[in-house]
Amino acid sequence: MITLQIYDKPMCCSSGVCGPQVDPVLPRFAADLEWLKAQGHTVERYNLAQNPTAFTGNPAVHRLLETEGIDCLPLIILNGELVSKSTYPSRETLQLWTTGNVYAAAAVKPSPCCGGSSCA
Repeated sequence: MITLQIYDKPMCCSSGVCGPQVDPVLPRFAADLEWLKAQGHTVERYNLAQNPTAFTGNPAVHRLLETEGIDCLPLIILNGELVSKSTYPSRETLQLWTTGNVYAAAAVKPSPCCGGSSCA
């Protein structure tokens, strides 16, 4: 099982799924994180507005914030290794990271092409 840590930009609530204008990516990502938890993975999510000590307590996160500012957020750390910054990964990417199986992710399924003359 994996541990996924998410370091979010400052938001009004822990998931960002509140307020008058919700970024449509945030509800999808929140659902994807629940999906990961249901598979037994550990998910830790930190919001800069609500958990600033989590950002200062992680040297790599703190360094990125000092050099790049909040534009580097969200930061996604998988088992202690930075795997993504500035964007929320898709469920397919999360599945790839957690299974290591490139064909398990819907976005990277192998082509049905057989390699014969009918392939484009």
